[in-house]
Amino acid sequence: MFGVTAVIVIGFVIWGIADKDSLKTASDNALSWITDNLGWLFILSATGFVVFAIYLAASKYGRIPLGKDDDKPEYRTISWIAMMFSAGMGIGLMFFGAYEPLFHFVVAPPEMAEADIRAAMATTMFHWGFHPWAMYAVVGLAIAYSTYRCGRGQLMSAVFAPFLRGRENGPIGRVIDILAIFATLFGTVASLGLGALQIGSGLAKVGWVDEPSTMLLVAVIAILTAAFVASAVSGVARGIQWLSNINMVAALILAIFVFVVGPTVFIMNLLPTTLGAYLNDLPFLSARSGATVDADGQSWLASWTIFYWAWWVSWTPFVGLFLAKISKGRTIREFVIGVMVVPTTVSLVWFCVFGGTAIRQQTDGVMNFNPDTANSEDTLFDVLANLPWTGIASALVMFLVAIFFVSGADAASLVMGSLSQRGAHDPSRWVTIFWGVLTGTVAALLLAISGDDALSGLQQMAIIAALPFVVVMILMCFALYKDLRNDPLIVARLELRDQVDEHIRQQAIEISTGEFSAVDLSENGSAPSTASPVDTFLSSSSAARSADATGPGKSDSP
Repeated sequence: MFGVTAVIVIGFVIWGIADKDSLKTASDNALSWITDNLGWLFILSATGFVVFAIYLAASKYGRIPLGKDDDKPEYRTISWIAMMFSAGMGIGLMFFGAYEPLFHFVVAPPEMAEADIRAAMATTMFHWGFHPWAMYAVVGLAIAYSTYRCGRGQLMSAVFAPFLRGRENGPIGRVIDILAIFATLFGTVASLGLGALQIGSGLAKVGWVDEPSTMLLVAVIAILTAAFVASAVSGVARGIQWLSNINMVAALILAIFVFVVGPTVFIMNLLPTTLGAYLNDLPFLSARSGATVDADGQSWLASWTIFYWAWWVSWTPFVGLFLAKISKGRTIREFVIGVMVVPTTVSLVWFCVFGGTAIRQQTDGVMNFNPDTANSEDTLFDVLANLPWTGIASALVMFLVAIFFVSGADAASLVMGSLSQRGAHDPSRWVTIFWGVLTGTVAALLLAISGDDALSGLQQMAIIAALPFVVVMILMCFALYKDLRNDPLIVARLELRDQVDEHIRQQAIEISTGEFSAVDLSENGSAPSTASPVDTFLSSSSAARSADATGPGKSDSP
């Protein structure tokens, strides 16, 4: 797996360096074909993952632990939440926190009213709420259950043991794991490049540089790469947990700052409005497809919803595996609630604070947002420019972008190392360093030689890689469900239920035929005190039926 994946990565790097236009054209055409012809697959599967995850949490399977019955969680709940949030989409919130709500407010989504705050916020939450986190939850649950409950290797292919029956280490299993490494690396490369671009934009906005040159961006990538490799080598407990806790505190400080100095009352009013709009419009937004919109609407769906679903799917291999690594000892119900509800709630507050501030500045004429020329990495700095302490706040944003990415890339390098070593819980330090350095090298090389065009092409390749993973994730749901039906807790519960049903049936037969001994009854005709709980229940039920029968106007006969 290691050799094949390395060859594929090097091949794409050579392609991007030798002929960036060809790579860009090929990826554009492939992405266009996927969104035009298979958009329905992403739309249906994304909603299906939400339904499946909620079903598991609410059903009898929710009490099953991700580990042995007596296993305890390895991390405190607050650190667990911080780590999964940083790995899942922390840097994305920095990019789109102000940009996306403002964009949807200025350019109305299909079948929505122009300049409608409610529609803009509901659409944003749809893209960042339950759906993406359900994708992460499905993969994380399947891997965590397979690893810690069933004792299999920590691999994507190991989840399919119920179907492959001992052949998960064969060609099919290896293809699944290679695709996981491939998607993880290129998804991380794209994010590293975008993170460097946003930091460069911030340096220009605060006046520290005139124009972020390519060499400056390469230097930023080199620093971030060194940081996340050092963090990855230090291990999850000391590295990622520490960085994630810093992320959470710094993000909280930034959000409180904007909330206090921004339109506080407007943000408070926007919170219930956004929540209500999101929950109310969720069925409509989930069902919106190319069948209900015109050509412009189909283009919008391809650029936003289908793009997002494919992008989240391309991140599920490493985010799901990372969630599994940090969730041993949690129950399925606790896992689903933690992975879906908590981050969605944080996203709700985040978009209301930053998106609400941006929209209010737009309506007040403080900002003049042009969707044709605006860049996602600039919008947050433009919003902060209209608030006090712009320099300090902008510096905090750049710090957050850097730390968010370091923690996310840290998790990615650990996951790639684990997949390369057949699911090792603690991969070799040198393998982890290899993947971390390769990730940074690919991003820096592409920026240095080709600017961000080839990087954009590789970002699209990560999205294209999501297509086979949609199928993998759907099959993963069936494999997980098959495993859960045979879980010891579920089997024991079914056996106990069958025993109780059989006991009740036998008691009912004896009562109906009169085949019981007088010595089994006490003086008042009730069951003796040594009777089993089932016998006691039957006796009390029989007494209750006799009491009901002996009411006013009823006979005393049985």
